[in-house]
Amino acid sequence: MNFKFGVDSFIWAENFSEKDLWIIQKAKDLGFEVVDFAIADPFAFPADAVEKELKRVGIDCVCTTTLTLGTNPISPDHTVRENALKAMKKAVDICNQLSAPILGGVNYAGWGYLTKKPRTQQEWDWGVENMRQAAAYAKDTGNVTICVECVNRFETHFLNIAEDAVRFCKEVGTGNVKVHLDCFHMIREEKSFAGAVRACGKEYLGYIHVNENDRGIPGTGLVPFPEFFLALKEAGYEGPLVIESFDPSFEELAGNCAIWRNFADTGEELAVKGLSNLKAIAAEL
Repeated sequence: MNFKFGVDSFIWAENFSEKDLWIIQKAKDLGFEVVDFAIADPFAFPADAVEKELKRVGIDCVCTTTLTLGTNPISPDHTVRENALKAMKKAVDICNQLSAPILGGVNYAGWGYLTKKPRTQQEWDWGVENMRQAAAYAKDTGNVTICVECVNRFETHFLNIAEDAVRFCKEVGTGNVKVHLDCFHMIREEKSFAGAVRACGKEYLGYIHVNENDRGIPGTGLVPFPEFFLALKEAGYEGPLVIESFDPSFEELAGNCAIWRNFADTGEELAVKGLSNLKAIAAEL
């Protein structure tokens, strides 16, 4: 079974900047076909330099972004919701410049924003309206598909499972909003991996992160990759499968993601061994 495997810039860089351009060549040298640029701040991302290096190296890319408490589309503060839309439009601009077809991530709410209550209808309405405007902008300016990443309950109360994410995409209704699945979150929230893929179907399945349940080396933990890969094949998924892990030395990122022990000496080791494992699993199916 042939899949297009990719790697996230988080493997090497906590906050991607011009000094990290070497990552692009490194990703290709290690056998990855796609680089996922994790955009922390769209207004500080070195898009011009990245565009030039991508062309030199010859590798595809996608982008993900994580909205913050100050750029939160479901905030009760109207100004914060406006800032969220500005950040999303800027991230779309970056995707257009880099010819990145996907903008994934927690792009529908501020990451870590928790009210200690279930999602409200008002929050849903704010989220749908904000995403509808961002998606319309993406349509007007290029061909970017915005993919909403359902993450676990400790990181958001807004979208935790594929079924909810599909409903969100449908209510946005622009046709260019799909679902971003991540195995790390799926194993905590979904009833089954195949069921989550079927809930999305080919129409709404937009992007995949192939992470292990403990954020360690993919293929060494509890994630049922054979089941998952077969479901992706059945659904006709043709997008990239990207390993998103972190260098254990990143104190802020490790703290934010509650990574308290090392699963490899470096993030690169996680990616390289994970790629080998996942290719071997796919080859047996």
